Amino acid sequence: MTATASKLATGLSRSQCEDFLIHEARLLDDARFDEWLGLFTDKAHYWVPSVANQESPLDTVSLMYDDRRLLETRVRRLASPRIYSQEPRSRTSRMVTNVTVEGVDGATTKVRSKFVLVEYRREEQRLFAGTYWHDLVTTGGDIRIAFKRIDLVNCDAPMDGLVVPF
Repeated sequence: MTATASKLATGLSRSQCEDFLIHEARLLDDARFDEWLGLFTDKAHYWVPSVANQESPLDTVSLMYDDRRLLETRVRRLASPRIYSQEPRSRTSRMVTNVTVEGVDGATTKVRSKFVLVEYRREEQRLFAGTYWHDLVTTGGDIRIAFKRIDLVNCDAPMDGLVVPF
């Protein structure tokens, strides 16, 4: 068995996953949305449930449930100079912590982490916190996101428009 095949069979290490999640957060904070989109596989899904412990995005309405194509649309909107909901643009700061590898399923490493996101816009600051769930895969030596779930602590609370990705 080659070193690469062995690595895929055992999944990614916790430190590799943590470094990747920190990189993802930096891309989002720096508004490098095209690069962030590049972290996702072609068949990726991005899900923000609207109910605590929601088991499926098909059972009830979600705050967001995007496949790769909808993620591309979201990123195009964010890049547009005419996006009213981002006039002026939000400034954000994300913290990712408590990264754990929850399991390996073939070439997929299942990762759980905690996050805090501060969004500042129009002299108002919003705070979001919760749990990230990532399914990470390695393709061509690069780590990619096959699935991302964001469980907000206050997922069932009334919220103003959610524009900035988590």
